[in-house]
Amino acid sequence: MSGVRVILFTGKGGVGKTSVAAATALRCADAGLRTLVLSTDPAHSLADALDVALDSTERRIDGTLYGQQLDATERLEDAWGDIQAYLTDVLQWAGVGGIEAEELAVIPGLDEIFSLSDLKAYAESGAWEVIIVDCGPTAETIRLLSLPDVLGWYMDRVFPAGRKVTKLVRPVLSKMTSLPIAADGVFESASRFYERLDGVRALLSDGDTSSVRLVVNPERLVIAEARRTATYLGLFGYRVDAVIANRLLPDAVSDPWFKAWKEAHAEHLATIEDSFAPLPVLRAELASEELVGVERLRDFGASLYGDLDPRAVLHRGEPMRLDRGADGQSYVLSLHLPFAERDDLDLGRRGDELLIRVGPHRRNLLLPDSLRRREVAGAHMEGDWLEVTFDA
Repeated sequence: MSGVRVILFTGKGGVGKTSVAAATALRCADAGLRTLVLSTDPAHSLADALDVALDSTERRIDGTLYGQQLDATERLEDAWGDIQAYLTDVLQWAGVGGIEAEELAVIPGLDEIFSLSDLKAYAESGAWEVIIVDCGPTAETIRLLSLPDVLGWYMDRVFPAGRKVTKLVRPVLSKMTSLPIAADGVFESASRFYERLDGVRALLSDGDTSSVRLVVNPERLVIAEARRTATYLGLFGYRVDAVIANRLLPDAVSDPWFKAWKEAHAEHLATIEDSFAPLPVLRAELASEELVGVERLRDFGASLYGDLDPRAVLHRGEPMRLDRGADGQSYVLSLHLPFAERDDLDLGRRGDELLIRVGPHRRNLLLPDSLRRREVAGAHMEGDWLEVTFDA
């Protein structure tokens, strides 16, 4: 993966993240970089923005730019076929009809899960210098990026025990009930499923390789959701290196009818810059025409980035750090959780894990060896940082 750069774009639906992602990809390709732009958004619009036909195979768009809209349905059978068949049998045993059982046996979000494994494969291939990812709306992106944590925890703890128990009880249960019991093939499929994601978290949390860029409009609700997204990305250790304030009213618009609108935009822009500091905020004006096609997107990318290198890491910051306490004996684990409110934050400890919940999202953080034998002595928010003290 030497030299590859991965940039993910996300934001509330309708903010223009696909246009920004496509324009960034064109900007990188125009600099001579081998660039691949991918869409993991189930409601693909990348092909519409570029005004080209895209499918699940790589297609050359312009110069050194290639594009692809990932179609996970083509990949489901390999890693999910046995699992789906087993779940279908269980659901049918419980009285669910055949068609309904087949539909329910496919977990929502599997398309995004397989997108992760493809992203890792492309990064490791050595064929690309830049990979631009047009992610789904923010809620889907958070679920997408949190999956390696969740599945890793399950495979390390539940999977071995579940497989052992199933082997022990299968002969007994088969005589007592008609309930389908998972065969070894189901567990092997689950293992292959996990292997597809192995190493994805390391790729996406590597600040020298990967970063997320948030696309926002000057609207109160959009800004609020972007702030929550920044918190949750920090919770899972992913770095945000820039915010794009998109669709700002141009200064050239002077009609009195737009006066209140321009004042609101100015106020919201100030909120964006204050809230996300020290992240750089890139500005993009509301286009006078629809941003469709390579040439319009190329012009948009030039105005958005100016002299900036779109491939560069535009801001560096650590989402987590471990320091000695003031007494020289204790340790302080600090997690960067921008905009987290104390009322939304819960903290717990179970064995060698620190349990952190921010709003509806939860992370089980496996503690480093230096902290596993220490007790939590206290925790508090210091600015945007959650500081957890472990005693001596």
